Parts: sequence; C-alpha cells; structure tokens
Amino acid sequence: MSQYADPSVVVDTQWLANHLNDPNIRIIEVDTSPELYKNAHIPGAVFWNFFRDLLLPDLKMNWDAIAFEKLMARSGITNDTTVIAYGSYPGTGAWIFWLLKVFGHENIRVLNGGYQKWKSESRPLATELSTFSATDYRVKATDASLRVLHDEVKASIGKSDRVLLDVRTLQEYCGEWFFNQPPKAGERTGHIPGAVHLEHILTFNEDGTFKSFNELKNLYESKGITTDKQVFPYCAIGGRSGYTWFILKYLLGYPNVRNYDGSWNEWSRLPDVPIET
Repeated sequence: MSQYADPSVVVDTQWLANHLNDPNIRIIEVDTSPELYKNAHIPGAVFWNFFRDLLLPDLKMNWDAIAFEKLMARSGITNDTTVIAYGSYPGTGAWIFWLLKVFGHENIRVLNGGYQKWKSESRPLATELSTFSATDYRVKATDASLRVLHDEVKASIGKSDRVLLDVRTLQEYCGEWFFNQPPKAGERTGHIPGAVHLEHILTFNEDGTFKSFNELKNLYESKGITTDKQVFPYCAIGGRSGYTWFILKYLLGYPNVRNYDGSWNEWSRLPDVPIET
C-alpha cells in the first residue's frame, strides 16, 4: 500500500485487528440488508443501512446535514473520531470515504478488502449489536468541490480535456439493464454520449483488496484516463462512482476528479439530455 499516492487513507486487516479497542476509532459497516450484519460483523462495528440511512426514497443521496449529524451522533462518532469504513462488498468503504469527505469529516479510513478479506483470514466476528453513547456531532462545512452536477456533465460531452467515466456493468452501459435488472416501463437505459466504460470491479484483486498502484495506473491510462484531464465518474446511484473517485484521487493522485453522484438514476430521468446505447 505504500506505493499509493496517499497510503494513509487505507488500513489493512492486521492494523484494524490491533486497534479494535481504540476508543477514538469507530468501525462502520454499510450494507443493503441488516441480516448480513446480524449474522456476523467485525467486533464493534456499527451498522448503516445503505437505503434507509444514506439515500432518499428516490435513491438520490441524502444531503440533509441534520440527518447526517443524527446518523453520526447515534453511531457514537464525534468530529474527532477516526472512522473505519467497510461493507460486505469491498468497494463500499471507499464510497463512504467520499460521502464523509463531502460532509467535511476529516478522519476517515478504508478497510482494504472489507468484510471479505477479514472473514477469509478467520479473524474474530461478532453477532451482538454494537451500541455506543450518542454524541453531539456537528457538520462544520460541506465540500461541494468533490461533486459534479448534471449541467456541467452535459457541458462536458465531447470535450477532449474531460473524461466521462461509466463504471457500471457492461449490461448497464449497453442499455440492456437499468441498474441491476432489465428496465421497467418508462426507464431509459444506455450511457452518456462519449462516456468511457471501465467497470469498477476491475480494480479489485480476487481477495477484495485494491490492485497495486502500477496495475491501477495502467488500467486507467489504457482507456485514455490520464492525470491531465478532468474525470467525472458515474454509475447508477453514485456509490460505485464514489468508490472510483477514491481510487483515482487518493490511490493514484489524480488532481481533478469529481463524482457525479446523481449518476444514471438522475441522468436517465432528465428530459433534455442525450443518451447513447
């Protein structure tokens, strides 16, 4: 991990095992269902529900600062707490990193390999719910510079100094799927015109850890995604693209990356934007 542009943002399973009882660390597990968490989780981890805690009913990110403050407070997180994020899917922690950075939380790390790596090493797991005393968390300042909105995405189509990066599955990119299934009535499929396709799972090793700096660098550069360009990743609802933002900005050191968190969930519903299949 020392090869990465900023290796301090990633912790490995041994580091976390050594710090499980550190009072200034809070471990967050993010998943779509509490059943996975209830079955077995890293000791001390607090559960966040992907849909209930982080998204609105229309699957857009919940940018209400008060709701975020309440979530952090009930999780026992102060403004000085170091948050370690992971999920059953290895890219989840990196998306949470992006989300907390937008809300201005300073101390956040990603567990390399997530739950998959932890479990494969037969490290301790817990079934009891983790509860902590509520804190008085306050959002100090949000960082809008980590996001790109649809108007700028639309204006970027066809510009040689910008890359619209589609990190969804090939089925989504080609228009066969809307999110993770065939489209329902009224759902528009396809991709933003000119978008480069590079599925986010290509950045993982088999054990769920991040590929090396050189492997990642070669992967992106092979698609013309270079450090001299502005890069706007998108996916379906902003999670996979948030993960890609983390890879490009923190592991590879790309200076101009912003996450289009509105992603296909928003773009496909806008009345005046072009779509390719």
